[in-house]
Amino acid sequence: MKKNQLPTVLYGGDYNPEQWPSDTWDDDIQVFKKADINSATVNVFSWSLLEPAEGQYNFSMLDKIIDKLTAADFKIVLATSTAAMPAWMFKKYTDVARVDYQGRRHVFGQRHNFCPSSENYRRLAKDLVAKLAQRYSDNSHIVAWHINNEYGGNCYCENCQHAFQKWLQQKYQTLDQLNRAWNNNVWSHTIYHWDEIVVPNELGDAWGPEGTHTIVAGLSLDYLRFQSEALRDLYRMEKATIEEYDQKTPILTNFHSTPNKMIDYQSWAADQDIIAYDSYPAYNDPTYKPAFLYDLMRSLKHQPFMLMESTPSQVNWQPYSPLKRPGQMRATEYQAIAHGADTVQYFQLKQAIGGSEKFHGAVISHSQRTDTRAFQEVAQIGHELKKVGKTFLGSQVPAKVGIIFDWNNFWSYEYVAGISQEMDYVGSILDYYRQFYERNIATDIISVDDDFSQYDLIVAPVLYMMKDGLAGKINDYVSQGGQFITTYMSGMVNTSDNVFIGGYPGPLKDVLGIWVEETDAMVPGQHTKVVFEKGKKTAEGHYLCDLIHLTGERTETVAQYDSEFYAGTPAITVNSYGKGKAWYVGSRLDHDGLSNFMDGVIRSAGIQGVISTPTDLEITKRVNDSGQSIYFVLNMRNEDRKLPDELVNGWTDLLTGQQPEPNMRGWDLRILVHD
Repeated sequence: MKKNQLPTVLYGGDYNPEQWPSDTWDDDIQVFKKADINSATVNVFSWSLLEPAEGQYNFSMLDKIIDKLTAADFKIVLATSTAAMPAWMFKKYTDVARVDYQGRRHVFGQRHNFCPSSENYRRLAKDLVAKLAQRYSDNSHIVAWHINNEYGGNCYCENCQHAFQKWLQQKYQTLDQLNRAWNNNVWSHTIYHWDEIVVPNELGDAWGPEGTHTIVAGLSLDYLRFQSEALRDLYRMEKATIEEYDQKTPILTNFHSTPNKMIDYQSWAADQDIIAYDSYPAYNDPTYKPAFLYDLMRSLKHQPFMLMESTPSQVNWQPYSPLKRPGQMRATEYQAIAHGADTVQYFQLKQAIGGSEKFHGAVISHSQRTDTRAFQEVAQIGHELKKVGKTFLGSQVPAKVGIIFDWNNFWSYEYVAGISQEMDYVGSILDYYRQFYERNIATDIISVDDDFSQYDLIVAPVLYMMKDGLAGKINDYVSQGGQFITTYMSGMVNTSDNVFIGGYPGPLKDVLGIWVEETDAMVPGQHTKVVFEKGKKTAEGHYLCDLIHLTGERTETVAQYDSEFYAGTPAITVNSYGKGKAWYVGSRLDHDGLSNFMDGVIRSAGIQGVISTPTDLEITKRVNDSGQSIYFVLNMRNEDRKLPDELVNGWTDLLTGQQPEPNMRGWDLRILVHD
């Protein structure tokens, strides 16, 4: 078995038996088996139990836990416990604690509280991981190593400042190059000695909530890059330590958030044997948002991922945490599978009686009963996965559309000072993702470094920051027949956040065949009317409106503004470039208006949905190694829907073994193969 594969579909999640008397563990395992749960993630937050004092290790409890799970034939995901430090470490080594954005050094508590530049933390973590790997690496029931937990957050301490100075010296080599990259003649910021560089926190060149406002954008962007790499280096250290004892078992950490702004997951992906993701959509999130995040996780390595955490009922840390409605949990778990997950895992398998997450949902709730609604739904999924999991295990989601999501753009776009306080990178991406989601068109969420040639259409909303060579890559893609869309605030700056001279959209001017003279910011409640096709269709332009001039001989106006002083000028353009086409959308359009535009683009690109019948059901397709297509049909609403006729006759529902029932209840689903 390859390191990027699992032996079976994992169904389970985080289990913390150390919080309970050992004489309850057997009962827990019997309850899990009743739901066909076949795996458990253990040892996530156990450092203080494993090492009660420096160098004094006690693995007796973990031995018993692993022995119990092994005897019960469970697949084990073994964590390294390094995400939460014991109290003695803070007491003995103050440098392990982070300094926050306000310049305050933290004390014992929380988690994700370690400084990535602390040599004491690195040494102690490495020692613990080595002991774990040496002790348990020969256990064949361990199917994955789980390093740390949900990395994230920045540190602004002196150790990080010194490490950052060294990182910058290695990157820029000379201070002249650094000053030029950061444009440091502005506000007398010229640096003459490396030790004059300070971290960009609230006491210096940043202000407002962390990651939102900065004076020297190059400094702040480089600090985000540095911190992401510093945490990644910690991960690599733990991974290399495990690999000294175990070369075969997959090693990973769990990604999280929507998405995590502090960690560049695309750069981290190369070090993950399998991508793992924790999914907790808010009660009012549209269903396309978690679908987008699943597609992002799948696309990081273009292979199936692990849904490592989700909740069987409710979370307890969102502003409002309602219960999932009957059937909703089943639909949301299968949504992850439909978009490429090969596991369904929960936080948590047994509900804690204390701590901040004691009211977070669990398979075994405080009632300790198995006749609850939530447990019955958990068991239903377990029985179904045992039946059909081998059919989709390892299967791919083929996509001919790629949407570019780039962490450097994420960081830089939301650091822009002025213009509008509504700079929302993720929201702008979701505008376009939703267009494909509602048409049931498979979509990869790709990086700027991915191979563009495998896609018929690439969409790059707010491609604000352009790395060297990217414009040439886009030009080649379009000239060879590709279809490309980008928008307002694209082609603006280089990787140091310095503006390209010569007019916007900078290095994209030729492929787009336009020049943007100015950008108007819409104040709240204001919009600009946009007219398509000589008045046949209209849209509302919000947020920003670019004042566009056509420059290419083959550039055409698709839609124009019909209000404000720029009425009659282009709002949307298309340029025929070589064998392909490149569109530019100069404003953030309302959903219906964007749909009108995307209808034409999708026709031009020859993109097809999974089925031909329009439907508001969510339908995705995975293709397994034998070439069989498995269709996941999800009703993501609490309303009855009808299965399209083209998916009834000649199809088999894998869950029933029969022709699919056409009437779908709220939150219902079908898993179909063609006869």
